[in-house]
Amino acid sequence: MLDLRFIRENPEFVKAALVKLNTTARIDEILAGDIERRELLSKVENLRAERNAVSKEIGRMQDAATRDQRIAAMRQVGEQIEGIEKRLAEVEINLQQRLLEVPNMPHPAVPVGQNDSENRIVRTVGEIPKFDFPIRPHWEIGEQLGIIDFERGTKLSGSRFYVLYGLGARLERALINWMLEVHIQQGYQEVWVPFMVKAESMVGTGNLPKFGENLYHDAEEDYWFIPTAEVPMTNLYRDEILEPGKLPIYHVAYTPCFRREKMSAGKDVRGIKRGHQFDKVEMVKFVEPQYGDQELSSLLDDAEEIARQLKLPYRIVEMCTGDLSFVAARKFDIEVWGAGSGEWLEVSSCSLFTDFQARRANIRYRPEPGARPEYVYTLNGSGLALPRVVISILENYQQPDGTVRIPDVLQPFMGVDKIGG
Repeated sequence: MLDLRFIRENPEFVKAALVKLNTTARIDEILAGDIERRELLSKVENLRAERNAVSKEIGRMQDAATRDQRIAAMRQVGEQIEGIEKRLAEVEINLQQRLLEVPNMPHPAVPVGQNDSENRIVRTVGEIPKFDFPIRPHWEIGEQLGIIDFERGTKLSGSRFYVLYGLGARLERALINWMLEVHIQQGYQEVWVPFMVKAESMVGTGNLPKFGENLYHDAEEDYWFIPTAEVPMTNLYRDEILEPGKLPIYHVAYTPCFRREKMSAGKDVRGIKRGHQFDKVEMVKFVEPQYGDQELSSLLDDAEEIARQLKLPYRIVEMCTGDLSFVAARKFDIEVWGAGSGEWLEVSSCSLFTDFQARRANIRYRPEPGARPEYVYTLNGSGLALPRVVISILENYQQPDGTVRIPDVLQPFMGVDKIGG
């Protein structure tokens, strides 16, 4: 959420930023609501002051008739106050709703562009592998090795679901365990969090109200299934003031993720690239504002380390203004190469949110003892997301005899050096 004062003092800047973000928000309604809110506050405060002053006078009055007149007049003032307070509550609710619809402002360094075609490739690491035999996509590899079962996944849950067997399931588990260990060594504290949260948690990270249609919701209990571990991890400190010396905080967690994505027919229909349920290891940071840019760079490096150690070709892509997420001020994606499907696969988004989420979730810190609390900066990044890492391994490590070699760093977690054969 943006600071209302910032919008009030910089309306044209905010409107210009919305154009760059290729989106809209009801800024004029916010400004009008802000004016009405302040006018109503002024009126009600003046009437309360008048009522308090007259109440003291009434207590000193000797003449009964005059006192009764003043009491009657104050009763009318009380009715006025009640009416203004009712309207004030309506204005404040509407104003809050409009503020929740405004996206974060882009970082000054973000390239300006209309859509993902104008994203900037920062660097490419590693060489695209060359094969001297016909290569296959992961859906063929998985079925031939008996480790991915699409038919039974569809029988159980419908399209875009699958079942992993044997070493396929072990590969998924090994990747999760290994990635957690890498990030713990980088200084992150592992946490295990609920996979369902209250609506307030979704609001805190910016998933509600704007993206409610993409979330799974248990209406009876009002539980929301998490789209990423970022949601519960960020809200660990909702409505808290972190005391001096507490920051920075680095957390990492594994969770399944659930998303009601509208998947177009004919797009990404083969394989395990897109689904309504998937696994992910996620990193979240809480830092002081002056370290935001520095922490984003280190977060990206921490996520890249996974791709580096797996020896997967990857590239870093910076999102332009038109492709930034609703909450991010700056965002970099990590994409690994899928040799069999012949495409780059996004496995991580590393984002700096500035104080946008902290304002929504009311997460503050005290810079020093006795100092006034300030909002923290939050960041998050996947480290990394499955199943696309599995796709890249199966396709890049496939062998001419039909087996798949296990990356060296995963072999101790797998107990084998290949799948098949």
